[in-house]
Amino acid sequence: MDIERAKARTYEIYETIIRGNLKPLPGAAEMVSRCRNLGLKLALATSADKIKMEATLTEIRISSSSFDATITGLDVVNKKPFPDIYLMAAEKIGLKPEECLVVEDAISGITAAIRAGCRCLAVSTSFAGEMLSEADWICDSLENVPDEALKW
Repeated sequence: MDIERAKARTYEIYETIIRGNLKPLPGAAEMVSRCRNLGLKLALATSADKIKMEATLTEIRISSSSFDATITGLDVVNKKPFPDIYLMAAEKIGLKPEECLVVEDAISGITAAIRAGCRCLAVSTSFAGEMLSEADWICDSLENVPDEALKW
């Protein structure tokens, strides 16, 4: 099997499937704007490959240029729950991990954020809030991010 060819075909199919069907989480674009208005640096750290990240961002109409850095699963050896992706994100935006807030919806991502030494805001869109209890803050939607999660 030609892995690279199969992977390319998989992403072609993914792009076809999401076209017109993928919507951003409620409040996602507003959260990016809110952070920008606060003068915060932004990094997008995803375990997905770059092509999937770009296709997803295009479909939800959030430009990769909204972020000071983007890091994908291809940029790190160890994926979540290892802290590598968040350590790299902090480095790329010129901050110490303890100066960073990670926004996560997955248990392995929260674990990675904590292991990196970052603060963490969990969004209970994929898992129930009680399953995300290790995060510093929990909200049910990016429309309801507590002010203290962005101003500490």
